[in-house]
Amino acid sequence: MAQNTHDLSAEQWEAMTAEWRGCAYCGAIDRALQKDCVQPVSRGGRYTLGNVVPACGACNASKSNDEVTSWLRRKKLDERAFLIRHHEIGALLTARFAVPDAAG
Repeated sequence: MAQNTHDLSAEQWEAMTAEWRGCAYCGAIDRALQKDCVQPVSRGGRYTLGNVVPACGACNASKSNDEVTSWLRRKKLDERAFLIRHHEIGALLTARFAVPDAAG
């Protein structure tokens, strides 16, 4: 894990949890949320704005280091809805936290 860059800030995590409003996978709103890497660290993922989603402990533990789409299918969760929402929230937060170009 130390070989990878992990740059998710506390401010980004707070904004992400506000946008998702619950577990990114099952939608639970009554549980504590944990940072889950959509692409697991063991498969080259990093703790970054584009790769982390809020997950309840049950989903995070169940997904473990599985590939997200096959795990969603196996759990009978809405794969399409997750992928669309992940893209939408990712684009929103990427724009919000964009680093200004030094040249411009």
